[in-house]
Amino acid sequence: MIHHISIDAHNPLRVASVLAEIWNGKAYQFLYPGSYNVMPFDSYGTAVVVLPQGTVWAPGADNTKSAQLLPDASTDLVAIHAAISVPTTQQQIEQIGQREGWRVLTRDQGDGAFRLIEFWLENRILFEFLPPGFETQYLQTMQPEMIEQILGQPIQPIAA
Repeated sequence: MIHHISIDAHNPLRVASVLAEIWNGKAYQFLYPGSYNVMPFDSYGTAVVVLPQGTVWAPGADNTKSAQLLPDASTDLVAIHAAISVPTTQQQIEQIGQREGWRVLTRDQGDGAFRLIEFWLENRILFEFLPPGFETQYLQTMQPEMIEQILGQPIQPIAA
């Protein structure tokens, strides 16, 4: 189950507004400047984060720092990332990452709202895995009341 993905766009506000309209959802300013989080508030906590063109996800500086967003990066890193519920345990995910030589970091997503495992495919593409037990917190966090506590009020749709 994919819970959220991030993409980049030339006009993030316009893309977020269109996605919100199609989904009958809401768009919020996201935590990164010029980016937006679009949510239909379905039972899966589905969301799309729309970042400014050229923004990428990059691994933290060491094994204790979480992923960060970088503007206009010239790199083989990408803006796309996804949060995915998986049947595999945290320990199994960590073992697989270690076997492959890929970065793996278990972290809390802002003020302990929910936990996830950063898994860097080829050490360049971020997947956020939610093993059994992690998805409950994620789904609780993706409710309208919690999102408005974290991101504030939804933005007003822009006219065509």
